[in-house]
Amino acid sequence: MRFLRKSLLGVLLVSVTAGLIALAGQMVYGALQSRLGDGPPAREPRERIFAANVIPIAPETIVPEMITFGEIRSRRTLELRAAQGGEIVWLAPEFQDGGSVEEGALLVRIDDQDARGGRDTAQADLEEAEADLRDAERRLVLADDELQAASELLALRERALTRQRNLFDRDFGTEAAVEDAEIAVSSARQTVLSRRQSLAQAEAAVDQAETALRRRQIALADAERGLADTEIRARFSGVLAEVTVVEGGIVSANERLGQLVDPAALEAVFRVSTPQYARLLDLGGQLPDIDVAVSLDVLGIDLVAGGRITRESAVVSEGQTGRQLFAALDGAPGFRPGDFVTVTLSEPPLSNVVRLPATAVDGRETVLTIGADDRLETAPVALLRRQGDDVIVQAAGLEGREVVAERTPFLGDGIRVRPIRPEAEAEADEPDLVELDEARRARLVAFIEGNERMPSEAKERLLAQLSQPQVPARMVARIEARMGG
Repeated sequence: MRFLRKSLLGVLLVSVTAGLIALAGQMVYGALQSRLGDGPPAREPRERIFAANVIPIAPETIVPEMITFGEIRSRRTLELRAAQGGEIVWLAPEFQDGGSVEEGALLVRIDDQDARGGRDTAQADLEEAEADLRDAERRLVLADDELQAASELLALRERALTRQRNLFDRDFGTEAAVEDAEIAVSSARQTVLSRRQSLAQAEAAVDQAETALRRRQIALADAERGLADTEIRARFSGVLAEVTVVEGGIVSANERLGQLVDPAALEAVFRVSTPQYARLLDLGGQLPDIDVAVSLDVLGIDLVAGGRITRESAVVSEGQTGRQLFAALDGAPGFRPGDFVTVTLSEPPLSNVVRLPATAVDGRETVLTIGADDRLETAPVALLRRQGDDVIVQAAGLEGREVVAERTPFLGDGIRVRPIRPEAEAEADEPDLVELDEARRARLVAFIEGNERMPSEAKERLLAQLSQPQVPARMVARIEARMGG
């Protein structure tokens, strides 16, 4: 009984303890809920406003620029080939890659012993033919004199025959005398005929001698031309390239020795697509003389030259598209054939169009305009041209409105924005070309010549540009920036 009472008492104490613990937990939970419920009231949600750069739409007339790439070539390029085979006995000191030569300068001389011997033989044959002609002409003169003498003798014999016949008719002469006179006349006539044959033979001999003389003259001219072909001269002033021979080498006829390039007759060859080509044509369907600007980047410094389109390719090569155009350059110091250049063309002007950043127009050709209460509205535009980081569009009905310059995924139709309008600052445009005083030009030249890290070809091009009366301002700024660094 005592054990049972103690057990029941233990169960009772455990139950009371568990109940007290539960009551304490409920009190703590209630206190926490009351504490949390005493905080500030929840805020009402507010509309989020984004900042956006905006620019006004102001239609204007814009001249689009078409940018493509091409290659510099020379309009006057001559391959130097050996007209005669043989050993090269002399080379001009300038006959090397990059050597400058003047028009008419002797470049290469090939062994001319055989050619000179052939010329001397042809000269001797010509002198022999001239002697034969003179001899034939003398024989012709003698044959003509003999014919005249024979003709005079025939005339005398005919008068004697007439006189004998008159005497015979008056019975003072004999028949034998008349017959003798007739025989003499016949003999004289035969002599005249023989002399005429001799004269014809002499004339034929003269003709043959003249023909032989002309043949000898032609042979001498060929021999002299062969002798002249042993010397190769520059047909115009230029620079040599791709020289492949050395003094003492053996060359064959028509072997290529090098190339002569005129660096003053340069042109740019570039290709445009068919749509771009169509935009360049005038109303008559012809390609006008369009101004182009050609630039070459040399260590971050641009060499610039101007020119005009002169012609286009006659056919489209197999596997190619578009059109190949040629532009003659007007004074291009520093440029060389083979340079890869950037070509900029001016298209016909576009009226009532707007230039916008490319980030302002999406793939559906729409822009975001600022509407009432600074809320965005979607408006369509017509994309006409792409100009680097900008686009040229036609924005009908949007004149005077503002568009978002940089679209982001957070901006869309109906979103309220805080427009950020850039202040208009009048900035003087830096001139394209500037004139340098002698001191400033000398400092630039000294810096370029003393720069050991700069390639020699780049130095030549920069020095050629600096030798001009006016030089690109951007080039000068870049060089002076490096001098300061």
